[in-house]
Amino acid sequence: MPGSSAGRLRSLKFAAKDNFDVEGFVTGAGSPDWKATHAQAQFTAPSIRQLLAAGASLVGKTQMDQLAWGSLGVNEHYGTPRNPAAPGRLPGGSSSGSACAVAGCEVDFALGTDSACSVRLPAALCGIYGIRPTHGRTSLHGVVPLSPSLDTIGWFTRTPDLLASVGSVLLDPKDASTCAISRVFVADDALALAQPRVVAALQPAISKVAALINSKETIRIVDATTPEGLEWFWFRVWSVEVREVWAEHGAWIEATQPRSRVLSRENLKTGADSTPEEMDEARTHWAALRTVVRNRIGENAVICIPTTADIAPRLGVDSDLRSCLRPTLCLMSIAGVGGLPQVTLPLAQVESCPVGLSIIGPPGSDEQLVDLAQRLGPRGQHC
Repeated sequence: MPGSSAGRLRSLKFAAKDNFDVEGFVTGAGSPDWKATHAQAQFTAPSIRQLLAAGASLVGKTQMDQLAWGSLGVNEHYGTPRNPAAPGRLPGGSSSGSACAVAGCEVDFALGTDSACSVRLPAALCGIYGIRPTHGRTSLHGVVPLSPSLDTIGWFTRTPDLLASVGSVLLDPKDASTCAISRVFVADDALALAQPRVVAALQPAISKVAALINSKETIRIVDATTPEGLEWFWFRVWSVEVREVWAEHGAWIEATQPRSRVLSRENLKTGADSTPEEMDEARTHWAALRTVVRNRIGENAVICIPTTADIAPRLGVDSDLRSCLRPTLCLMSIAGVGGLPQVTLPLAQVESCPVGLSIIGPPGSDEQLVDLAQRLGPRGQHC
């Protein structure tokens, strides 16, 4: 779909994850059964229309985990996209196709969705920039939902300047924060979840962030005396997410019986068997953690954390997955539970694999995070 002949993104090419509607095409959402049971989209998602109006041209849809319920980039029907930055290793999911298209220089930028981790994780593992905006700052109309309490649109680029340009089109300006960033927090309990080699590789980037703001304070996101530490964040997010996934798609799964281990009642049993009282309890825990995170960050700080606990796991190696996935999901849950913006920056490497540093800001500070990324300077891949 060609973009407008005028606009700030003119002449650029982009792709969109296959859970975005495009008029006249069936949205596949990574599932052949979903595609077979849904009609052509009647309209194009507003986010795509905004980008077309700004001059960018949509050149394709990208592979994804089924219904975005996944974190590895592995699809049992369509396979695993190749990670251009770390061949032989997982690209991360569920927006794996979009991340790989950008990292492989097939497009200038790409759209994904991020619920639990699905833009930030593949961006970090593929060595590119990625953003999860403040929850609610981008339009989700025309996008197949997963978990409304978490769902956001995000995007991938190879440079921080383009990350900013796309954001100037997609971010709703009325919710932008007016507080200047004046403090940098380094979260010790977040660093503790990552492998020592990752923490060591990120120290120069953390120092650079601190120097730009002229601030550096060590904090814990969760007080040491609190029974539930960061290790519990992922479980509390998952407890709400899995129930919302079943609420959104359980009826379709029961009626269709898709040929899928992922999209099955057994795999989503916690959501399928949940009672209203259990959902209320899960939301209560969620709300308590949100208060903890938002109080910790305040209105004028950024928190530096590793985006992932380790480098991209090797394809088919379970030990790599165990060392990376659970602690990584805990790290991802900080912004998710808080509804906060997070930008992952490709500023380091370990064993020739990309390692991302993430900066998390207060609600509405998306533009300030992207500005900080620009000031840190490009280190992403170039075509």
